[in-house]
Amino acid sequence: MEGHSDKLFQGQTHILHHTFSFINSMSLKCAVDLCIPDVIHKYGQPMPLSILISSLPIHPSKTTFIYRLMRILTHFGFFSQHKNELEVSYELTDASRLLLKDHPFSVTPLMQVILDPILLRPHQYYSNWLKNDDHTPFKMEHGVAFYDYVGQDPRLNDLFNDAMESDARLVSTMVIEKCEGVFKGLESLVDVGGGTGTMAKAIAKSFPHLNCIVFDLPHVVAGLQGDYDNLKYVGGNMFEAIPPTNSILLEVNGYCTTGMMKNAWKY
Repeated sequence: MEGHSDKLFQGQTHILHHTFSFINSMSLKCAVDLCIPDVIHKYGQPMPLSILISSLPIHPSKTTFIYRLMRILTHFGFFSQHKNELEVSYELTDASRLLLKDHPFSVTPLMQVILDPILLRPHQYYSNWLKNDDHTPFKMEHGVAFYDYVGQDPRLNDLFNDAMESDARLVSTMVIEKCEGVFKGLESLVDVGGGTGTMAKAIAKSFPHLNCIVFDLPHVVAGLQGDYDNLKYVGGNMFEAIPPTNSILLEVNGYCTTGMMKNAWKY
């Protein structure tokens, strides 16, 4: 009976761990919204809790909650802490440095769009989605497909484009550094769903012989121009047609796949 009770307790613990795991991501979002990483970075040394609290735009009645917030984020490696006889102080870690607004590889825009309420709400209704014929939970919740919604919502459109651009900065650096041989010998490349062109810009700059096209929805590429002679923007729908090319590049959640195609789709 004692062993059975242990298993029940372990099972309950496992369930509650996953039930409350959303608190971790929401705590991280809270810290970014309050600019805590930037505040600590600007301080230039381990920042005492009292000074951190006084530097944040919070109500006086909520000051005690900052320590609790920092405990969660320190536990998960977003900050490191130092204690003396007076109080605890905080420093950035490698992870929280990537949350700085002016970091060249900041992931803050990506985190913000993923945790935006518009994108979070559909996750509440997976069971309902499985019972109907809607293509995605997003369309079931909002009435239109994700990219159609983004095209109608300037705030979300800007947030999403910033997120894709920030993600592509780090990815493009790694792709060019680790996969240089993939691009040798190619004459043309289409970055399908290339957004504002961060990835294609890096490739076009590194490989001047390669003609690059950023291909995305018309509202995404409207008004954009190539920074290099071998780069241009084309608007369209990848589910209908892709510009003629002998290679395509697809980036999905930070991973890139380059497909060589002698007979690419044509308009």
